[in-house]
Amino acid sequence: MAEDFVLQRVEGGVALVTLNRPQVLNALSQALMEQLAATLEGCDRDAAVRCIVLWGGPRVFAAGADVREMAEATTADVVKSYRFEQWMRIRRVAKPIVAAVCGYALGGGCELAMLCDIIVASESAQFGQPEIRLGLMPGAGGTQRLTRAVGKSRAMEMVLTGRSLTAQEAYAAGLVSRIIPPELCLDEAMRVAAEIARQAPVAIRLAKEAVLQAYETSLEAGLAFERRSFHALFSTEDKREGVRAFLEKRRPDFQGR
Repeated sequence: MAEDFVLQRVEGGVALVTLNRPQVLNALSQALMEQLAATLEGCDRDAAVRCIVLWGGPRVFAAGADVREMAEATTADVVKSYRFEQWMRIRRVAKPIVAAVCGYALGGGCELAMLCDIIVASESAQFGQPEIRLGLMPGAGGTQRLTRAVGKSRAMEMVLTGRSLTAQEAYAAGLVSRIIPPELCLDEAMRVAAEIARQAPVAIRLAKEAVLQAYETSLEAGLAFERRSFHALFSTEDKREGVRAFLEKRRPDFQGR
């Protein structure tokens, strides 16, 4: 039987997805990434799930790619392996993903955290792209998402020297949304996800798409996308429920319609 490299459970509208290769610091093998992409796609299709938390356990998020798989690989091998197809599938997940990062998030681990929508970091977290020390460079978004998150100069230093950021440095740079004591990191990520899960699902989906547009289009195009999405929400039942609940001073009951 195939090993379970990814575990999942659902609690109150939040799916907790856990990387499960602790013996190798959650090295992101092809098999793990395939299971992760399939699991997240399943969460995206599940009406009972409104938000996702991704974490690697209390000691490490993910220390990078599985170097053993790359040791003897040639350019042709890497191209034919469709190594980044799973990353593209994860990028297309419409529901918000909150990363709970304890310990190392290095190389592919840092890129995976950045692929999520919100990063909650423990005080022990470290973020880095050390591929240059292997004679390589980031290949799953590290040069692009990291630069957008922390700026050119800091990203250049991290990518060209392999230096990591502490949790405090990552917070100051805007890479993470908050820093939490290690023993509370998962609880805080679940709390943030539960808060998101209580909101209107259609509005959450369109809002996530709109924020991501800021990285991929001009300001004018992004504003046009935002306005179209804003207008579209006026035809939803959840908009009517949200306004009615506000006027009646009660919590809204959003149904995703």
